[in-house]
Formats: sequence, C-alpha cells, structure tokens
Amino acid sequence: MAAAFFVAKVDGATTNGITLIENGTLFYSKKETFAFINKLNKFKMKKNGFLIVIPTVLFAVLSMSVAQIGGDWKAPPEADKITNPLKGNAESIDAGKKTFKQMCAICHGNKGKGDGVAGAALNPRPTDFSKSTFQEQTDGAIFWKMTEGRAPMASYKEILKEDQRWQLVNYIRTLKK
Repeated sequence: MAAAFFVAKVDGATTNGITLIENGTLFYSKKETFAFINKLNKFKMKKNGFLIVIPTVLFAVLSMSVAQIGGDWKAPPEADKITNPLKGNAESIDAGKKTFKQMCAICHGNKGKGDGVAGAALNPRPTDFSKSTFQEQTDGAIFWKMTEGRAPMASYKEILKEDQRWQLVNYIRTLKK
C-alpha cells in the first residue's frame, strides 16, 4: 500500500490559502510530497509560517476533533441555481474519473462509497456518492460543496480549476447504485 501525506501551511503564512484542517493537499507518494514542499519553499513561503506534513491516518484523527459533527450538510438554496456547463459531456466524465482517483478516492473510496482508507477515521464519514440522498442533489449543490468544503472535507476552490470540479460532478453522477 502506498503512503499518503497531508501537507498544509500554518501559522499565518500564505500558500494559496491552504491552512491546517480547513484546506490541504493530499499526496500519495513521498516524491510528490517533497516536490510540493520544495516548490513552496522556493516561491511561496513567508518567514512567519511553517509547513506541516502528517501521515494521512494522523490527519484523520486530528480532523475528528474539529469536524462539524451532526446534521446533514446542505448547500444554500442559491447553489441549486448554478448550472453545469459540462452536463452530458462524455469527455468530462473521463477527466473527472482521473481527478477522482487522484484527489477523492483516498477518502471516498474507489467506487465513491465513502469507504476510502483515509476516510475510515473521519467524523463525519465521507459521503457515499452512490446513495439516492446524495444523487438527488442538484449539480450546483454538489459543485458548491466541493468548492467551499466543510471540515473534514477540504475546499477545492484553490486546488482544482472550475472545469475540473464540474468534471468531478459529472463523474460522481455515474456512481449511482
């Protein structure tokens, strides 16, 4: 099994808005992790901050203490009005699948059932995308949630481009039961 690491910049310094728990980057190999850290050290880090690198399982345990526990996560009503510009685009589904495997499967599992390795200790648990209660949401609501995030789910507003998030929405739609 490959190692996974969570990397975040903390203590007031800025790296594209990434802060511990609220946002972060998940890497699946030491090579990717260190390449990212080197890039931050060269271009983005300020003297008043530091990087934290934690193995994924430890991140999951830490995030449990700050997770928003209880209640369903509902997008605001205005999110339902956001229209999917890539709806019905077969190429976007393939692209979304690739992004899903890189960014989402670690928590949500390969089939999107919320059973990923890193998601095992999260509270609340990662969403099962195959459930009808999830699939009944509008594309706009799903897009809004992955854009904004909510602990322990990261915000992908700064991590993924808008079209990549729509591609993910289209792929996630294929995970129905």
